[in-house]
Amino acid sequence: MNLNSNVKEGRKVPRKGYIPKREVLPDPIYNSTVVTKLINKIMWDGKKGVAQKICYDAFEIIREKTGKDPLEVFETAMNNVMPVLEVKARRIGGATYQVPVEVRPDRRQTLGIRWLVDAARNRGEKYMRLRLAAEIMDAANNTGAAVKKKEDTHKMAEANKAFAHYRW
Repeated sequence: MNLNSNVKEGRKVPRKGYIPKREVLPDPIYNSTVVTKLINKIMWDGKKGVAQKICYDAFEIIREKTGKDPLEVFETAMNNVMPVLEVKARRIGGATYQVPVEVRPDRRQTLGIRWLVDAARNRGEKYMRLRLAAEIMDAANNTGAAVKKKEDTHKMAEANKAFAHYRW
């Protein structure tokens, strides 16, 4: 019996099941999985050692400039950058609506890290460690490009609140 006969007879077509997410190991210095995710996001071409050096150097710069624990500054920055709402495109009767939806906790963290690293890459400082440190400190103070990205996302969700009933 081939697959097409299943479809014609109204039976369910086999699909892949749920694939569990792999657990990320905490980094060796700060013992934090969020820092590991940051390092993985900074990494290019599989060069994890380079990414770790950039991240840890940036954290040292934060320690020197603020006099606080860099992990606390980073956590504050992450809380200021992680979005609560986002918009998703939903097609209804030929029109596409931007429907505001709540963001799952794991996606909030992923988006926060992504926006921090992207904002750092687009800064003007000469070295990535300086750009990353500056962006994290800015985000901790509720300024900077990553926080602006979050605010823009929230504004989009607020502007499209009328379409919230299309949520699925």
